[in-house]
Amino acid sequence: MWCATFLLLFANWPQWRGPAADGTSAEKGLPVEWEKSIRWKTPLPGLGTSVPIVWGDRVFLTTQVGDGPFEQRARDFDNAAVAKKAGPGMVEFRVLAFSRKDGKPLWSHSIPASPKMQAVHLKHNLASPSIVTDGQLLYAWFGTGQVVALTLDGKPVWSRDLGPFDILWGHGSSPLLYKNSLILLCDHQGLAYILAVDKTTGKDQWRVDRGKGRRSYSTPFLIPGALIVNSSARIDALNPDNGELLWFTGEDNRVPVPTPVYHDGVLYASRGYNSGPYFAQKPGGKVLWEVKTGAPYVSSILYYEGLLYMAAETGIVTCVDASDGKTLWKDRFGGVFSASPVAADGKIYLINEAGEFWVLAAGREKKIVHQASLGERTLASPAISDGTIFIRTDENLIAIGN
Repeated sequence: MWCATFLLLFANWPQWRGPAADGTSAEKGLPVEWEKSIRWKTPLPGLGTSVPIVWGDRVFLTTQVGDGPFEQRARDFDNAAVAKKAGPGMVEFRVLAFSRKDGKPLWSHSIPASPKMQAVHLKHNLASPSIVTDGQLLYAWFGTGQVVALTLDGKPVWSRDLGPFDILWGHGSSPLLYKNSLILLCDHQGLAYILAVDKTTGKDQWRVDRGKGRRSYSTPFLIPGALIVNSSARIDALNPDNGELLWFTGEDNRVPVPTPVYHDGVLYASRGYNSGPYFAQKPGGKVLWEVKTGAPYVSSILYYEGLLYMAAETGIVTCVDASDGKTLWKDRFGGVFSASPVAADGKIYLINEAGEFWVLAAGREKKIVHQASLGERTLASPAISDGTIFIRTDENLIAIGN
């Protein structure tokens, strides 16, 4: 099955990391000078780090309006955007729809936040999970455990509350569609489990408890025959039909955030947290190569045309030969990267938290095609659809196209 339907619909960007959940697009002729190619810019209420998704003539994303609790150890971080936009009082979540053509708001669905809200990091909030869609329904999940299924016109179909959640800095995993299931990873230190619900009704299909002390901020990832989960204990491969453990790999890691990628029978994975390891492995078998340190904390690896690209929280961008793990080039671009790289038409697109972006020519030598800034704080990864790049900043949803 592995994402075959999505691959045929490359003009859509239906989930976190796009059609194949790997950050790549088959599109051609995308804009290079983003700052000169802004087609429209629409102000956003509240805050969020979820990625815009695109289906047909509409763009969808989630946001949190109002200020929930922050994890105490995060208060030392300077975050003017939070102070400016996240007002006190009642917290609500919103699922928003916009016209792809001109950014006009089409509808908004509001969900009052559960009063049992998880304290979060200042860089993060309860609207971090990204929407997923099959073109029939939208599925939005929030850091309180509240999940809702809506039609593309914003009409509620079903909703559930799986909370309260208990995970340091707040829940971040996005939902995943597989066959008739919506798969929800709830790896939290209090009680870890993975749950599959019927995508049309929200009723449980199967649940597998994964023990205490395990946590993950990563989104599950499908490869042929397995569901890959990056968690603090290790990387697990599960049967996506029932959650049964098939095999596992990797060592303990405190804060697993990145999502693996897969190409031509090889899994490429990074563990996250504090310049952790990254490696290539045949699923269920031999580790082909491993580098013990240097992977990004938050952003995911990008595989593109035989090379791996990584953008780290230290501002360092690295290009690696996917066949043997050897570093081809490595340079300090500056700033902090939380957004994952994306690729299309022979180019790599990077954007850091300050809104500075780089367009690179894909290849074994570093070649910067263009560098500039959007001037807005950006933590969410870009989305690519039908000749347009969509960027979600703290302030706006921005469409960039020729």
